[in-house]
Amino acid sequence: MRTSDGEVVSHDVRYYITSLDPDSVTAADLLRYVRGHWRIENGLHFLKDRWWDEDRHHTRRPGLSPVMAGLNTIALSIHRLCSDAEQPVRAAADHIAWRPARGLEILGA
Repeated sequence: MRTSDGEVVSHDVRYYITSLDPDSVTAADLLRYVRGHWRIENGLHFLKDRWWDEDRHHTRRPGLSPVMAGLNTIALSIHRLCSDAEQPVRAAADHIAWRPARGLEILGA
């Protein structure tokens, strides 16, 4: 759609189903819930799937895959807690990958 001054404006419509009472929740609340969900998806699952290719890791030992997924989540959490908050997560991970001694230093080893 174009405005009168020629600017192109687009928008998407998405529908969600919820069990929340419509009288007790506002549109802003719903937006916050949806964005909170995608924040987790983009901040945790995307990183694990894209960087560590977690979905394609297979183990022959039953029950080991969930343990490895948990260890990956723990590693990412420690990485975020110990890294510089100003630096993007990927940049900090690359920095440690290039200098493993720095990673040990951060962990206090």
